[in-house]
Amino acid sequence: MTDKTETAEVTDVTDVTERQALVARLNSETAKISWLELQKHYASGNVLGVAAGADLIKVAIALNEDNATLIQTWLSDKSVFEVTDRQAMEWFENQTILWALVIPPFVSSAGTQSLST
Repeated sequence: MTDKTETAEVTDVTDVTERQALVARLNSETAKISWLELQKHYASGNVLGVAAGADLIKVAIALNEDNATLIQTWLSDKSVFEVTDRQAMEWFENQTILWALVIPPFVSSAGTQSLST
């Protein structure tokens, strides 16, 4: 007979292991990319910006888990935001490099580095 506590612990360990695997996978898929390469995703309405103090991986996990409540909270406090046309134009003109991560159907981007002189 299996003790309920033992079953809960196994489930918790499995959840932790799965979460660690997800975090590792997302970290390995995060890369710097030029805004010029992200424009097609932006044109499709599939780019979300991640504010400078927010954690790109945590945002990706929330998107992956379809955590609508958390995502809505971040959208409300601007930790996550829809990229505006003005921002897109600025990134285009400055040839900005962003950290990006794809969580279909979204591309999340954070942090910027301008290549223009």
